[in-house]
Amino acid sequence: MTRPLAAILALIILAPALVGAQRRIAGFIEPMPTAKLKQLFPAAVAFTPRGEKDPMYFTAYATDPVKSPNAKPIGYAFWTLDIVPEERGYHGHIHMLVAMTPQGRIAGVIMDINTEPYGDISINLPDFPDQFKGKSIRDKFEVGQDVDLTSRATITVRAAARELRESSRIVARAVLNPGDLR
Repeated sequence: MTRPLAAILALIILAPALVGAQRRIAGFIEPMPTAKLKQLFPAAVAFTPRGEKDPMYFTAYATDPVKSPNAKPIGYAFWTLDIVPEERGYHGHIHMLVAMTPQGRIAGVIMDINTEPYGDISINLPDFPDQFKGKSIRDKFEVGQDVDLTSRATITVRAAARELRESSRIVARAVLNPGDLR
């Protein structure tokens, strides 16, 4: 078999896997990540799908809204990439699932996927998402001020902090009552 023919065959065989990997990194994953939502909202018994609303978000309930139509949400969750797809780190998208309370506080962050070269020493460590828990959407989210800086990963950390700040504020404007923010 000639080299060009072998290269073409390899490309044909690998193309579906490469396209699938790119889709996953670009954020087309888990339309209903129930296990992750339950991790962010342990008291929740029901979650609404994100649907096609703008911005796209999940709603968490402590009582089933189907059985109790007056059930109030205990929080909201969203994929940052759905809200601010133009934000990129050093190498590409940083995909996080963020939980927010009805008072505008970050309830938790799950770092899902990224291709950042220094992610292993910065945003992929548990300390990075943990530092946002309890943070108000009104906080600065500024690296070196209220977000910890990681040497050699400044671009990545800044991009992730901006992504968290902007996506949280966009969802808050859509679903929260400004008088309830704390």
